[in-house]
Amino acid sequence: MDYISVKDTAKKWGVSERWVQVLCEQGRINGVSKFGNVWLIPKDAERPKDGRIVSGRYIKGQDKRK
Repeated sequence: MDYISVKDTAKKWGVSERWVQVLCEQGRINGVSKFGNVWLIPKDAERPKDGRIVSGRYIKGQDKRK
């Protein structure tokens, strides 16, 4: 299996290197492994979905305005 660096993955996905590191730390990238201080990301890994709310409303639990 071929691996690419955090820097190359960030360029490929159009995000910051730090964000790729966070995704690695959280285990959200399939097949990622760490060798010393270096994250090894599979070349064919897909970018995980962004779980942030895009509606502009913060929803915790359920909507209280009913």
